[in-house]
Amino acid sequence: MSDRSASWTEEAWNQVNAKVSRTAAVIGSRFPHATKDGKYVTERPHWWTAGFWPGLLWLLYRESRHEPWRRIAEDCEKQLDRVIWDFETLDHDIGFMWTLTSLARYRLLGARDARRRALLAASLLAARYNAQGRFLRAWNPWHEGQDNRGWTIIDSLMNLPLLFWASAETKDPRFSHIARAHAETVLARFVREDGSVCHIYTFDPFTGEPLGPLGGQGYDATSAWSRGAAWAIYGFALCHRYTGDDPFLDAAKRVARFFLAHLPEDFVPYWDFRLPPDAPRYRDSSAAACAACGLLEIAGQAAPAEAPAYRQAAENILHSLYTRYGAWDDPECEGLLVKGTGHCPEGKNLEVSLIYGDYFFVEGLSRLRGNRELFW
Repeated sequence: MSDRSASWTEEAWNQVNAKVSRTAAVIGSRFPHATKDGKYVTERPHWWTAGFWPGLLWLLYRESRHEPWRRIAEDCEKQLDRVIWDFETLDHDIGFMWTLTSLARYRLLGARDARRRALLAASLLAARYNAQGRFLRAWNPWHEGQDNRGWTIIDSLMNLPLLFWASAETKDPRFSHIARAHAETVLARFVREDGSVCHIYTFDPFTGEPLGPLGGQGYDATSAWSRGAAWAIYGFALCHRYTGDDPFLDAAKRVARFFLAHLPEDFVPYWDFRLPPDAPRYRDSSAAACAACGLLEIAGQAAPAEAPAYRQAAENILHSLYTRYGAWDDPECEGLLVKGTGHCPEGKNLEVSLIYGDYFFVEGLSRLRGNRELFW
């Protein structure tokens, strides 16, 4: 790391610690999702983002050993116990929820109860596998009469590390078989020739026949939702880390090239890369933060001649987030980053702080500072 990089990353790390200390005093062991008027609105433990706040605290605890953060993260994890028993509310985001809580604690502290929870979560995630279509089902029905049994989404890639870990931990390959098969399906159906991706792809749940893409959180079925690209960059890179299968790393690079080629001058994307002139042009800092982590993962796996470019791209993004999108001087804002966009087509959480954006920003900073061990 250059002297310039070391200087700003250390300054940013100190700002993060100070901000999180203030926010933790307010939020405690609740589950923040997005801000409204600068204050984090908390959700039930069942919500898909429940792992990101305790995961962020574990990232900071790893270096500081600040006990109040450990206690909050552990309390969040315990609250998820009632969620795992009420499994009908769970979906593909099981990986997000337990990788950053139980698996993080097991990796850091070796806690056996955390291992048990993580393996139970992995088993429930594996149970969502549709063998005919070779995919993990995404959501449960959002309302009566909805049929999404054949839907899978690009976000699902980030949930696969829980399955890969479960196979490594138990020496049972069935989890990794499912994860690899699903990743191969996502590669075949989601990634376009130019490196853009769709959000949702649908299959006949009985025959496995591919039916086609849906727009989801992107502008439409043919657009290029920027956070979807970020999920793909990081998700495929993690799949390569676990499997060594070159097509996954090649896919991560292809999506990364598309993502980087379409960034505005400040390196933080709009919510979709293919917007018509009359569409709202909100930024999404969460997409930038997640993509930066994926670029750092690629840099760690790419050939020596390629790696510096991916690392520099990640640093450019994280530096821009720190200097242009950080809420460091705003005591009324509980988030770390501003201008994250959750779901533009539904008009939800537009240019606000998002807990997953905050998490990936801290993870990216941690990696720039030399921490290579991941919770994923």
